[in-house]
Amino acid sequence: MEYALGLSGTQAFLMTITIAITVLGLVGLALALFMEKRWRPTYNFEYLFIAGLLVMAFYGDWASTSIYKAYQEDLRASEKVSGKFVEDADRDKKFDRILTVVAFQWGFAFITEEKEMSRNAAVVKPGERVLFKVVTNDVIHGFNIPASGITAEIDPGDVRELWIRAPGKPGKYLIQCVNYCGIGHAQMKAWLVVEGDAPTAQLNGGETANGA
Repeated sequence: MEYALGLSGTQAFLMTITIAITVLGLVGLALALFMEKRWRPTYNFEYLFIAGLLVMAFYGDWASTSIYKAYQEDLRASEKVSGKFVEDADRDKKFDRILTVVAFQWGFAFITEEKEMSRNAAVVKPGERVLFKVVTNDVIHGFNIPASGITAEIDPGDVRELWIRAPGKPGKYLIQCVNYCGIGHAQMKAWLVVEGDAPTAQLNGGETANGA
């Protein structure tokens, strides 16, 4: 999954190459104004340039297709967990993890209590009680975790709070927008990434992974 705030990933790689080619083109154009004699590139140079553009196009198409196919995988499997909206009775409960979720056209940004941000990936531990505070500032979005069977609709300016018991089985679980929010709606999906061991508090608490 792409992390928009990082300097890695296929999107960042292609953007870096695109910017580099643009800068080189502008520099070459500026130098041409001061050259006494017009420089004529060889045919081999032109062939290499065209080949490079074709490689970029095929690479971008391959990366996009791979991500799209991964989005379409059935990640619901047999692992089911509980989830519900936060009520007044829940506010005194202790949550293992609190994540602010910013829904935007077209993706999700997850912000931890330590102000660390990731795009399209919420990382949790097995069995954790996870509180999501979902907001948006552009259009109406939906926030759905199929494995938990809960869906929230978020209006701009509002905050919807819901919490789930994270799956006990490590893996990736689908998060998706279920309200049509524009041309990129079909790609507005993310992962609930369950990794590592169960939190100590849950192991000692006597609650099961499916209990809420």
